[in-house]
Amino acid sequence: QVQLVESGGGLVQPGGSLRLSCAASGSIFRLNAMGWYRQAPGEQRELVATITKGGNTNYADSVKGRFTISRDDAKNKITVYLQMNNLKPEDTADFYCGAYSAMDGGMYWGRGTQVTVSS
Repeated sequence: QVQLVESGGGLVQPGGSLRLSCAASGSIFRLNAMGWYRQAPGEQRELVATITKGGNTNYADSVKGRFTISRDDAKNKITVYLQMNNLKPEDTADFYCGAYSAMDGGMYWGRGTQVTVSS
């Protein structure tokens, strides 16, 4: 199976930056695209950014120009990063790492990390 563990969340002031990390381990050969998703209180989970094995990226319009997704593929681990700059209060949410597996026909999810943007 696959394990996804997020880290890097916290409290930051508006205009500040955070970098989230997602460490994928286990049967990582089963994974295709990986990405970050977020869920604000009372809202549905939404896509933030995704990155394919080949490095192609996709961003939600609300984060374009502020967030950057990247990945580091090692032999036994994949790490996906989300650099978040110029954070806004509306970015406050629980951020989840997700990984799609065509082999398994679905998504793997981490437990999430909380990001709070407030003065």
